[in-house]
Amino acid sequence: MTRNNQGTGRKPDTITRLTRTQIQDLCRRIHAATGGDLPSAGSRRLGPHQSIRLVLASLRHNLEQELLAELFGISQPTVSRVLSAWTPLIAGALEENIPTADDLDPDTRLIVDGTLVPCWAWRDKPELHPGKHHTTGVNLQVACTLAGRLAWASDPLPGRVHDARALSESGLLEGPGETTTHDPGSSSAPHIADKGYVGMGLITPVKKLPGLPLSEADKNFNRAIDQIRWRIEQVIAHLKTWKTLKTRYRRPIDALPDTITAILGIIFTYTL
Repeated sequence: MTRNNQGTGRKPDTITRLTRTQIQDLCRRIHAATGGDLPSAGSRRLGPHQSIRLVLASLRHNLEQELLAELFGISQPTVSRVLSAWTPLIAGALEENIPTADDLDPDTRLIVDGTLVPCWAWRDKPELHPGKHHTTGVNLQVACTLAGRLAWASDPLPGRVHDARALSESGLLEGPGETTTHDPGSSSAPHIADKGYVGMGLITPVKKLPGLPLSEADKNFNRAIDQIRWRIEQVIAHLKTWKTLKTRYRRPIDALPDTITAILGIIFTYTL
């Protein structure tokens, strides 16, 4: 029987959904990256392993700090210090495993979409408010393979930035020119996206013009794209099983990039 539901080498931890072996590997990576110079936050009451579990619990469930304090038997201020100190360490230790746009095979077609990572409405950050979502957050561009495997995610941009601009600034499209005339089922074609990316040289659905019906050929084309695009929606839904990316981010906005990097690092290192 395991203690405190912390998992075994193979069985995932109840709270973090990583195995004990994976958490121990993360401990070793952080120790190597810091040269053993670990933060003092949480060291007396928790130690490295439990400090990392606390951060993973926060990332996975987006729990209030008071609840984390009760779960781990420490004070709320200590929880805050542990999150501030250890989240960047996790991000830094795993960042090299996160593919960048330059790491992707330019001949591999991907399915692309954007998603909003919601956060608190900061009075001095009006750029976080996108009109269509009716909430504040950051824009994250996500790409997956045709088989539905997460392949890449962009750096976060303010929520006000439109998907097309966010993708353009991400570097993913820097390469050979693309065209929308390819068959969506072909193996050598540009990336696939929704109507929000029309005009960027991607394969996108045909827009209906005012007062004019779509032709049967256009309808068939759009159906073919829809039969492929659902995979990126599934990938984003799976990404947002990390509740910090789905429910309103609770910590200071300046810490959100490291938080996203930490989550992506865990996914690409341990769960894909």
